[in-house]
Amino acid sequence: MMVRKLNLNPPIVDLQHVRDLHRLNPQLSNDKPNCEGLMGQPTLFARAEQHGERTAIADKDCRFSYRHLLDRSAAIAAVLLDGSADLQEARIAYLIPAGFDHVCTQWGIWRAGGIAVPLSLSATEPEIRYTLSDADASCVVVSEALKPRVDSLCHEPGLRCLVVEHVEPSKSTGDLPLVDSDRRAMILYTSGTTGQPKGVVSTHATINAQIETLINAWRWEADDSIPLFLPLHHIHGIVNVMSCALWSGATIEPFPRFDLDKVLSRVAAGAYSVFMAVPTIYVKIIQHLETLDEQNRRQIVDGFASMRLMVSGSAALPATVHKTWAELTGQHLLERYGMTEIGMALSNPYAGERRPGTVGQPLPGVKLRLVSDSGKGVTDEGQPGQIQVRGPCVFGEYWRRPAATTAAFDDGWFQTGDIATLQDGYYRIMGRQSVDIIKSGGYKLSALEIEAVLLDHPAIRECAVVGIADEIWGETVAAAVVQCGNTPVDEAELREWAEQRLSKYKIPRHWKSVDSLPRNAMGKVTKPAVSALFS
Repeated sequence: MMVRKLNLNPPIVDLQHVRDLHRLNPQLSNDKPNCEGLMGQPTLFARAEQHGERTAIADKDCRFSYRHLLDRSAAIAAVLLDGSADLQEARIAYLIPAGFDHVCTQWGIWRAGGIAVPLSLSATEPEIRYTLSDADASCVVVSEALKPRVDSLCHEPGLRCLVVEHVEPSKSTGDLPLVDSDRRAMILYTSGTTGQPKGVVSTHATINAQIETLINAWRWEADDSIPLFLPLHHIHGIVNVMSCALWSGATIEPFPRFDLDKVLSRVAAGAYSVFMAVPTIYVKIIQHLETLDEQNRRQIVDGFASMRLMVSGSAALPATVHKTWAELTGQHLLERYGMTEIGMALSNPYAGERRPGTVGQPLPGVKLRLVSDSGKGVTDEGQPGQIQVRGPCVFGEYWRRPAATTAAFDDGWFQTGDIATLQDGYYRIMGRQSVDIIKSGGYKLSALEIEAVLLDHPAIRECAVVGIADEIWGETVAAAVVQCGNTPVDEAELREWAEQRLSKYKIPRHWKSVDSLPRNAMGKVTKPAVSALFS
C-alpha cells in the first residue's frame, strides 16, 4: 500500500495513557483554542465558542460541554501536527464509535488542516485496507477497543497509528493553522457502478453549506436533543445529525449502533426533541410496539408524539409505514432526498403538507432539474427524468478519479442516477438508472463490488448480484452463483467466507445455485432475469 509519509514520528504513538473521563475539566486549560478557523466563514469551532458550557455530548453518565470539545480537539490537532505548522490536506482516517472522542477526532483533523476519512465500524480488514490505500492515508486514529482491527495495517510503511485515548490533555496546544474554506475537508467512500467504492471529496465550504441549509429548513434550535445511532461514515449521520446538532448548540446522545431497547427507553423518558432514522428502523419500532402491553407502548408513543421533528431518509419510506406511524404517534414523518455527493437536495416542508411517498421540494440554495434519456429537460408533470443537481452543497471531485468526476457532471450539473417525477410541486423518486446499485437499509451498495469479492471464492465460477424488493430493508442482496465442478457450494460456508471480506450489510441474504446465468444475445448477464430467479 502506497501512503504519503509526513513528519509524523513513530508508527505507533504511545503517549501517557490518561483515561479519566473527567480529564477534560475546563480548568486544565487557560488558553482559548484558535477558533477563527476557516477563513471567510463561520465554523463549527467558532460556533462552539459561542455555545461554551452548554452540553454537547451526553454519553452514559458523562456530559461533555462545547468547551470540552474545543479543548480536546485542539489537543488531538496538536498531536497530529507533531510540530508541523499545517497537515496540508494529509488524509487522516479514523475508526472510533459515536461519542465524544469521535467528534473530537474529526474536529482535531480539521483544525490541524487535514482531510477526515471516517471508517465504517462494520468494515472488514480488506475493506479498511482498501480505504487507507485509496485515500493514501498517513495516519489512522483509533479507539483502544478497536485497535486490534487495524494492528496489522499499522505496520505498513508510512502509516502512523494513534490511539485516541492516549492523547493527553495539554495546557497549551500552540497555534493551529488557519484553513481556507475552499480546502478539502472530508472523503466519504460510496458505492458506485464501477465496483470499488469511490472517495467523495467535500470542502469545508461544501460541508458548511450542507449544514446551514438544513439548519434553516428544519429549524434546528439550541434546546434540541437527538439520539445518534446512524453510521458515522455516512452523510446522514455526519451532517444531518451530528454536525447540524453541534452547529446549533444542541445535545447529542450517542449510541454505538441502534439499540432498540435502550433508544426506546430514552424516548419514553422524553429525552429527545428530534429523531432521524432510516425506514428500516421505523419498521422495526412499529413491529416492536405491537408486542408491548398498553402501558409500555403508550409511554414510548407519547415520547415520539412530543417531539418537534421526525425525519426519514436514505431509502424510500413505504406509504404504509408513513400512515401507520402517523396513526400511532400523530407524527407525520418528514421524508427527504440526498446522497453522499450532494448532501440533502429535496425535503418535505417543516411547516406544511408532508406527502407520503414523496421527497418534497428543492431545499434553499439547491438547483434541481429532471433530464430525459434523450438529454432534454423534463417539463411535463408526471414524466420521469434523471435528477440533476447543482449548488454550493455539491461535492467537488472523486478522489484521484478525474475521469469519473468529469463523467458525473453534465455541464456543471451532477447526475445523480436517480429517476423522479414532479407531481403537483412534489418530487417522487421512481428508482435508479443502474441495476447495479442496491438500496438496502439506508445503504447504497454496489452489486459489482460484491460480485468481485464472491468471484474470489474458489468454488464460484460465475455470479450475479441483484437487489430484490423487501418490505423492511427496501431491497435485500441476492446472489445467483455458478459453481466450479460438481461439488455443491455450501451456503453456510460461503456466507462465513463472505463475512471475512464484506461488511455485514453487503453479504447476500439470498443465494441460489444455478447451472448458468441468464444472458442476452450479446452474452451480457440480464439482471432482471436474475431477479426473477428469486421470485
